[in-house]
Amino acid sequence: MAAEPNFFADPAIIADPRGYFETMRAKGPVARENHHGTLMVTGYDAAVEVLTNRDGTYSNACSVVGPIPELPFAAAEGADFREELERHRQDLPWADHLVCFDGAKHAEHRALLGSLLTYKRLKQNEDYLHGLADRLLDGVIGQGPRNVMREYAHATTVYAISDLLGIPLEDRAELLELIGAPPSQLDGDAVHKVGPDPLIFLKPRFDGYLRQRQARPGGDLLSELANASFRDGRKPDLAMLSALARFLFGAGQDTTSRLIAMAILILGENPGLQARLRAEPARIPDFLEEALRHDAPVKVAYRLAVADTAIGEVPVPAGTLVTVCLSAANNDPGHFPDPQRFDIGRPALRDHLGFSRGAHGCLGAPLGRMEARIAIERLLARTAAIRISDEHHGPAGQRRYRFEPTYTFRSLADLYVALDPAD
Repeated sequence: MAAEPNFFADPAIIADPRGYFETMRAKGPVARENHHGTLMVTGYDAAVEVLTNRDGTYSNACSVVGPIPELPFAAAEGADFREELERHRQDLPWADHLVCFDGAKHAEHRALLGSLLTYKRLKQNEDYLHGLADRLLDGVIGQGPRNVMREYAHATTVYAISDLLGIPLEDRAELLELIGAPPSQLDGDAVHKVGPDPLIFLKPRFDGYLRQRQARPGGDLLSELANASFRDGRKPDLAMLSALARFLFGAGQDTTSRLIAMAILILGENPGLQARLRAEPARIPDFLEEALRHDAPVKVAYRLAVADTAIGEVPVPAGTLVTVCLSAANNDPGHFPDPQRFDIGRPALRDHLGFSRGAHGCLGAPLGRMEARIAIERLLARTAAIRISDEHHGPAGQRRYRFEPTYTFRSLADLYVALDPAD
């Protein structure tokens, strides 16, 4: 019998995770993988059960990098080890950021950010996004094969979140370069794997922005954050404000850039779908929801069981790392009939878990949907054809796409397409 492939280290799974998820699903909707002992949740119902759990059984402390590195302490069998986890929390990756907070701390910090990301503020950003998309497209349409992952998808989202935050115009191009590609989880530097604050390189700059806004508030989101209070009137210190601002900047661009790039890839492979959406632009939001289901920007999310529990009939001892396979759940034939088929008319399009679900569901989902919609609307309106570059990716039927070496995210390293201008 062939050895089970290692989801967390095998480059072939990075390139094409579907086969792995189907192999695990064949064992059941919840099954233990052999390399790190994590429980892989591939069934849709089981995934929703874990993500929407509200009794504190699961911690988000390992939510970004999962089982690597291992926990810096051992959980006693049958024990509730919440207190032990708190003693060692700062030893875990991404510990300084909202994505790894739990309980009341997570709720109050999320509520603070949520109070700033209002519908009115997002609508104010919409005009800027239309102009931004057109400016970026001016540089790539009719220019032969161009890397739209970097020049359009990534640039769109970095400039968009910069405008929303109120980052000075003169700093935005530099930040585009600084944020770069997502950190490697297979062969990257140690800070990106295990550091409590992987965004530390942005701290001096964002500390400065916040100090300026505390002294001279403006009308931007950074000004509101710099002077924000929790609901009980307490004010976060500068270190926490900086962490929230940097996390919002980082998270505000990476997932959406992956969505835009994957949407362009899907369109490039399907001229008929391009033509349909040009004729029916009102269906672009449906197209994006199906893109989120079909090949989500985030493949998996992690939860740490802090007490003995169960997922369905499967026992989950305290200390177990649970890998919720969002991409697998989104392609579970028990919930999405014929999941391999890309269908913008699929019933219950928003049932997917592309933005996760529950208390840790993506806070910026409305912003991401708006950015992606406008990026694709303008792309289709400005082009007569989107053509995948055979030179860079091989001929149709034999395509080769390169993905960033990360087991958590689904991120194209590059995407070369030729964009023929509309008449």
